[in-house]
Amino acid sequence: MTKLVLVHGSCHGAWCWRDMIAPLTQSGHDVVALDLPSHGDDPTPVNTVTLDSYAQAIASACTPDTVLVGHSMGGYAITAAAELAPQNIAQLIYLAAYVPVSGASLADMRRMAPSQPLLPAVVMAQDAQSFTVDAAKAPALFYHDCSDAQVAYALARLGPQARLPTETALTLTQRSAAIPRAYIRCTDDRTIPPAFQRTMTTGWPARTVVDMDTSHSPFFSSPNALAAHIEALSPQTRKG
Repeated sequence: MTKLVLVHGSCHGAWCWRDMIAPLTQSGHDVVALDLPSHGDDPTPVNTVTLDSYAQAIASACTPDTVLVGHSMGGYAITAAAELAPQNIAQLIYLAAYVPVSGASLADMRRMAPSQPLLPAVVMAQDAQSFTVDAAKAPALFYHDCSDAQVAYALARLGPQARLPTETALTLTQRSAAIPRAYIRCTDDRTIPPAFQRTMTTGWPARTVVDMDTSHSPFFSSPNALAAHIEALSPQTRKG
């Protein structure tokens, strides 16, 4: 049995994985959907959050041979956790996520992309220490292939995102580089351009990269297919 720790992206929380729990547990996995600090039900004040606090929270949820699945911004968070506690992590699976470049922050990487679809929807807090996403623009960015009920569920739960974790550069070492990794690309993504997802996976072995013809949120629009991809990419399955 594989332990899967599911890590959400910016402005989201553990709630976004709700439709993934059943198909993954039915496949025999131990599944944990994590609220990063200040997200979802976690009470941490948003202006106190750092990339290191994300890494600490994830590492504390890991046991030996954990597979981390990071969505979007969560790609930085799971990589930071891998630098902190590589002994407890068997694999990193990036889901339409940023794959860190050593010395660059997530914001740096976003600016490397060929387009910036998220920027017009960002609503900066008055103190400029956090931001939210314009609820009127979020459906087209995140959920265009999701049901009306799923969109309503998500919009009621989107929260603020601390800027500091996204502006903090991550230095990569062999601690994270030695961990096997895989990527699930979303080819109809309107948040992280699909072309940039291809760029971030240039040179990866073909068996470690799969494509889904979905929006940025396949955990809502295609949970069973996403669960099957995670299952197929997991180390236990690939060894069998």
